[in-house]
Amino acid sequence: MSTFSIFIALIIIVCFLLVLVVMVQNPKGGGLSSSFGGGGSQQVGGVQKTSDFLDRSTWILASLLLILILISNVTLSSGQVVTDSKLLQDEATQQTIPESLPETTNEIPEIPEIPAEIPEDN
Repeated sequence: MSTFSIFIALIIIVCFLLVLVVMVQNPKGGGLSSSFGGGGSQQVGGVQKTSDFLDRSTWILASLLLILILISNVTLSSGQVVTDSKLLQDEATQQTIPESLPETTNEIPEIPEIPAEIPEDN
């Protein structure tokens, strides 16, 4: 199992946990903390701690997800050699370079002479 596959598995697990934590929360301040009784600021039995835990765990899981994605990107590019596709490689091998270039001469081609006198039309 490659390193990239391990990071993908961890990313999937963190995504699942993040979805669960977000679904437990209620955007209006209710959610899991309100189900334990009351929604006031004076909470008994650690219910206020539940909402703090959910908020903190959301931020931690979101940060962990971002870090895992960045690290998996690094492991993806370092583990493989960048090459062209197989079609491009086959095409390149089919094109052969000539072993010798055609011989060229350094002679300057002759330029036809232009008559110095221009006939006048009357």
